[in-house]
Amino acid sequence: MKSEGQGIALRRLLCPLILALVFLVLSPLAAFTQTVDEVIAKNIQAHGGMEKLKAVQSIRTTGKFSQGSFRAAFLQENKRPDKVREEFLIQGLAQIQAYDAKTGWQISPFGGRKDPELMSQDDVKSLQIDADIDGPMVDYKEKGHKAELVGHDSVEGTDCYKVKLTLKNGDVRYYFLDVDSFLEIKMENQSNIRGAVVFTENYYGDYEPVNGLYFPFAFESGQKGSQERTKFTVDKVELNVPLDDSLFSMPVTKAETKVSPK
Repeated sequence: MKSEGQGIALRRLLCPLILALVFLVLSPLAAFTQTVDEVIAKNIQAHGGMEKLKAVQSIRTTGKFSQGSFRAAFLQENKRPDKVREEFLIQGLAQIQAYDAKTGWQISPFGGRKDPELMSQDDVKSLQIDADIDGPMVDYKEKGHKAELVGHDSVEGTDCYKVKLTLKNGDVRYYFLDVDSFLEIKMENQSNIRGAVVFTENYYGDYEPVNGLYFPFAFESGQKGSQERTKFTVDKVELNVPLDDSLFSMPVTKAETKVSPK
């Protein structure tokens, strides 16, 4: 039988161990709520840092995309604040979608529509996010988004931090950031379009520096869980190129042009 002194000594030994175990169990849960901003900050730093990012006033990205045997070229132009123009070039014709910080419009020549037309609010949602030149994780609080660090996940064998970003418009994005590089490897998007929930996912790779900022030069996009993805290969990224505001504004059609009286 243990003496009373031995029992007291045992309790003194066990109490610190129990407290240490409790701390180890609870600290990861606390870390998730405390470190989401740290993870996002490291992601921004991995791309080149906030100072260099904010110095970019415009971006022009050109490249090619393919889906199965189909091939075409693409062009995306961004300009602060919140302007974007995206073109898909096929056999001399250009499918255009643009947003000028107020209005989303498009030209769809493949459907026989050569005149610009307004886009619906649901259709313009993705353009509004694309128009954010910094990306939605940068200054997410000021933009009205909410971020959570929801743990770790594996993407094709790579351990990733999983950041849940609930956008101001109600869409939900999950960013998978490489635990070593803190760059995006994958992004899952959940969007409500015309009353239906649509799940898509993007994969990113081949990061290369452009004037000290890192951009993915290869990415794939498709429905979540599908093996059929559209593959994009970037040929060139140009920063701070001169872009006129008229590129992003909806053109006035001939029918809308008024003839001034003599």
